[in-house]
Amino acid sequence: MNRCTAPLPVERLIEYWFDEAARDQDSPIEEHLFICAACSARLQQLAAISAGTKEVVAAGDFGAVVTGPFVARLKQAGLRVREYRVPPGGSVLCTIAPSDDLVVGRMHASLGGIERLDLVVHDPARGNPARLEDVPFNAGAGEVVFAPGATYLRSLGTVTQRLNLVAVAAAAERVIGEYTFNHHRYPG
Repeated sequence: MNRCTAPLPVERLIEYWFDEAARDQDSPIEEHLFICAACSARLQQLAAISAGTKEVVAAGDFGAVVTGPFVARLKQAGLRVREYRVPPGGSVLCTIAPSDDLVVGRMHASLGGIERLDLVVHDPARGNPARLEDVPFNAGAGEVVFAPGATYLRSLGTVTQRLNLVAVAAAAERVIGEYTFNHHRYPG
């Protein structure tokens, strides 16, 4: 396979795959993919990762940061998704019902100008905070979508989880939003 002299950035490939690219950008991307075996192979790898992630997230054993279009495709595939929208500094009462396949937290934030974003999860049930580095986000969407493992959520009683979105730059880090999820076991 020949090396590409002008490889498409992974962000462009992801936007294209998840149909998030502006319509006027689709044609040049498609033309490049048609003539470039290297970039076409990278797109196929991303598609395989996407399919695998969909299976793992749907199984409920693993949490992940996903995109809005990814959640829409899960719903179109018939999964039952419970969604919670939280503004920066906000909190929400949340649960997972027996009929839910997935729960997502849509954390709204101003993401313009941010190059790298980490998600720090403070969960007293798990002890030390967990940090997910360089999570996917679409600045234009103004949100980060977190899908915790459904199996794990079902195991919880009443617990308060705090999630922080952290903008990471070469010189410093800054918290751009803190979100509180007050989880309760589904009644019944």
